[in-house]
Amino acid sequence: MVRTALRVILDAEPDLEVVGEAATGAEAVSVVRELRPDVVLMDVRMPEIDGIRATEQLLASLTDPPRIVVVTTFENDQYVYDALRVGAAGFLLKRAAAEDLVDAVRLVARSDSLLYPAALRGLAAAHGAPGRAGGAPAAAWVARLTEREADVLRLMAQGLTNAEIAGRLHVGPATAKTHVAAVLAKTGARDRTQAVIAAYESGFITPG
Repeated sequence: MVRTALRVILDAEPDLEVVGEAATGAEAVSVVRELRPDVVLMDVRMPEIDGIRATEQLLASLTDPPRIVVVTTFENDQYVYDALRVGAAGFLLKRAAAEDLVDAVRLVARSDSLLYPAALRGLAAAHGAPGRAGGAPAAAWVARLTEREADVLRLMAQGLTNAEIAGRLHVGPATAKTHVAAVLAKTGARDRTQAVIAAYESGFITPG
């Protein structure tokens, strides 16, 4: 029922096309490898292989992996947090409005992260023990951040875009983009969401 509803909503948009469906995590991995979609909506709780393992397998095995958005019933689900940690671009609730679903797909298709600052803070508070980020000590990357990069990471955690970060720091958009890229490289993050999770788990930023 959920898959049918998602297909109806997305196929109604002139710039979006649903190219495949899967009923299990193992099937999802197989279908994605065959069809190579730009965006995947991945349920976090599925038979055979859950959405976390399926996401991890796809991101690790494909040279140009799709952007993966996990879909869940509860925003404070441990599964959601773990999926974001392994590289999902964001998450959506199954009760999300149709326009929010469509906007989310378009957003991640542009290689942006679907970052909800308040929700991510709550997930980090519930599930993100300091020091877990990437399995590395916090000092391994925190000490390498410049003062400006540290400011940029804090603003990223607030959900600010590159343009908004540039305005807040009184720098040009290109400079802000360069700082964001440096933060991603130093945290070892695939995208902004992973970088913010690393910041919470290292203790660099606290959920409070």
